[in-house]
Amino acid sequence: MSEQTQEPGSSAPRRVVVAGAGMAGVQTAVALREQGFTGTVSLIGAEPHQPYDRPPLSKAVLLGKAEGAAFDVDFEALGIELRLGCEVLGLRPGDHELDTEDGPVPYDVLVVATGAEPIRLPGAEGVPGVHLLRTLDDAERLRPVLARRHDIVVVGAGWIGAEFATAAREAGCAVTVVEAAERPLAGALPAEVAAPMAGWYADAGAVLRTHARVERVEPGTVVLDDGSRLPAGAVVVGIGARPATAWLSGSGVELGTHGEIVADQHLRSSAPDVYAVGDCASFPSGRYGERLLVHHWDNALQGPRTVAVNIVGRASGETPAVYDPVPYFWSEQFGRFVQYAGHHAAADTTLWRGDPAGPAWTVCWLRGDRLVALLAVGRPRDLAQGRRLIESGTPMNPALLADPARPMKAATA
Repeated sequence: MSEQTQEPGSSAPRRVVVAGAGMAGVQTAVALREQGFTGTVSLIGAEPHQPYDRPPLSKAVLLGKAEGAAFDVDFEALGIELRLGCEVLGLRPGDHELDTEDGPVPYDVLVVATGAEPIRLPGAEGVPGVHLLRTLDDAERLRPVLARRHDIVVVGAGWIGAEFATAAREAGCAVTVVEAAERPLAGALPAEVAAPMAGWYADAGAVLRTHARVERVEPGTVVLDDGSRLPAGAVVVGIGARPATAWLSGSGVELGTHGEIVADQHLRSSAPDVYAVGDCASFPSGRYGERLLVHHWDNALQGPRTVAVNIVGRASGETPAVYDPVPYFWSEQFGRFVQYAGHHAAADTTLWRGDPAGPAWTVCWLRGDRLVALLAVGRPRDLAQGRRLIESGTPMNPALLADPARPMKAATA
């Protein structure tokens, strides 16, 4: 991919426009001010709501325990211009202009933080009672459904499906989760790690049906490909998300196989003066030796700091900061706190700490004698220590690491 064309030592940018007002966009705008940027910062968001955090949507907002999840940011005091309810439509890098519903917006530097959008269930568009869960409006539409304790069918046993099923059971709904694969989290975890999680559904009173594909959705009913008919006062679709980058078509910005912006190690896109951060962008990881596309909250929190440093520092000729984090995410489901750090694809050893039939256990992945990833269920100390061990690349002693009574930091070689 091409490198950013602006040379170090050129004039400092005066206008930074951030497209996307989710976590990544808000944190970019805030980080620019924290880094001392004094020019204009404009934050453009498609939704009319005050910018908000998404994780609370899957439980607190759904269950009526919170009215919203607005970020605790004083945008006015920080001198950040908000343009809400304004959808981005296109990009003309040669003109340094972003096309929006409200007209063209010029920029010196653009940061694309438009996130990801949920994949829709084919054939279900327009059918009454079919829901996605991505936005505040989605959660508000689903809240009365849970309050009425409808029979609910969840399509997809991934992270979001499990979290929604958890909230629906807590609300007293009858829940059936249908998954096309043979196990939950089939795209995220190896079979032996995901297998213990299948039992969590039954423990919580939810029905999990694997090898189950949706043939069609009718009002009040989900029909599976084996002819089964499931009563459904509501259907919630959680079959994944894709980068929200269709609006970049024709812009010349390089996109990857999943539609994501192909960023370099400094989070610069192939277009001059255009950075990309969060769910909509992949980046090359020197730590893991491959390009990563991370759809999780922590990536949307960490990446903006690198972008802000690089925007502010480039005019003074500073060496650009490299973005190479240890990916991290968490999920609360069926009374369990699940945390994951790292990237296990290239591991050659899988090691267990504790009994997966019990309430607390950890899976560790090693490459050679180095820890590269871990999944901790109800063991937050393992996660905290393990994440630091991954970051430092400390050699581990597998025999010591397998002892769940031994702190991970005391299991080094």
